[in-house]
Amino acid sequence: MAYRLRPACLKDVEGQGELTHEQSWFAAAIKEGRAVSCIFWGPPGVGKTTLATLMAKSANMAFAHLSAVSAGKKEVQAVVSKAKSENRSYVLFLDEIHRFNKAQQDVLLPYIEDGTLILVGATTENPSFTLNNALLSRCRVIVLKALDISALTEILQRGIQTLQEQESEFSLDSDALHWLAKAADGDARYALNALQGLFEADALRAWNLTDVQQQWLRRQGKYDRNGDAHYDFISALHKSIRSSDADAACYWLARMLEGGEEPRYLARRLIRIATEDIGLADPKALSLCLDAQRMYEILGSPEGEQGLFEAAIYLALAPKSNAAYMAEKAARKLAKETQDLDVPMHLKNAPTKLMKGLGHGEGYQYAHHASDAVVDQDHFPQEMEAVSLFEPTERGFERRLRERKVWLEERRDELRKDVKI
Repeated sequence: MAYRLRPACLKDVEGQGELTHEQSWFAAAIKEGRAVSCIFWGPPGVGKTTLATLMAKSANMAFAHLSAVSAGKKEVQAVVSKAKSENRSYVLFLDEIHRFNKAQQDVLLPYIEDGTLILVGATTENPSFTLNNALLSRCRVIVLKALDISALTEILQRGIQTLQEQESEFSLDSDALHWLAKAADGDARYALNALQGLFEADALRAWNLTDVQQQWLRRQGKYDRNGDAHYDFISALHKSIRSSDADAACYWLARMLEGGEEPRYLARRLIRIATEDIGLADPKALSLCLDAQRMYEILGSPEGEQGLFEAAIYLALAPKSNAAYMAEKAARKLAKETQDLDVPMHLKNAPTKLMKGLGHGEGYQYAHHASDAVVDQDHFPQEMEAVSLFEPTERGFERRLRERKVWLEERRDELRKDVKI
């Protein structure tokens, strides 16, 4: 069904308006008969193969279709040899191009460069992660979106009309049609395969919503533990917690767990969020996340996953501070810039007489000898000035830390004044 209904012209392509409207660069290329090397990046069933075929057809070019799942260097070289023997360029449509390793991708470069091949790659994976820069620099990356319900409904209606041309009484009522379009989750191929499945089950039935739901299960939600969805979902969870939205945090956590994400990974990410976004505004946050991780190790799924929700809710509602995180970044940057500076003599370790004789530890002030455990001495390398790296906020427990830091600075100022006097 999906093959039979593949659009024969650009105006019949649904759901990719940015490419198909008359003023788009892609529509202009099709009209002018130009083929360009490009990478179509998008979820399954959104028109990657269709658009590649239309471009080759409009340019009146030979078309070769390979899948990187089963093809390799040998198959690419065979297309190149054929193109050279025929003395013409080929549009090479390479499906699942992200499956090619770096060496296999490099094989394509000279032939794209000399015009032997117009490469059209199709991938469901982020090309910036899976394709090398040399290949990306020679291709235009085109992002395709999942089809919306309106586009899928139009495609399904075309399918129904095609089936009815076989003198069949087959039909779907509006509720069933809408449900099937929604259940396809943006994938036209899935929607048409489902439609064909209903037709094969009973070509004479007028299908209603209940019948369709009983016959065809809703498609599994989009989630790939190793793909872009993995990173997008964890980003959504992290940003929901950072923005103090406990409800959204529960939702994205549930989406990932229902999609098959490893709970231990989620526990690790919550621990990271506790230090990056809550920090010392609520020191208890880190302990609670560590407890949630331990709870999962003890109970496993599904009971142990409850601790992850408890941690996510707590983190979302806790006061926020990235002061410790920013202090770490600033300290690391400063450490790299001053890595040649030595430890001040009074801070050096002095476990032996020789080292003491060399002056190690000389002049060090032991804080506990002071009545308030505060001393005035330099703790940075002698060649640089003291730097304030940790700037506590006025939120949560950090307010007390800020007050303590201010008091310590004032107390050290007093000690300096006493020395001058």
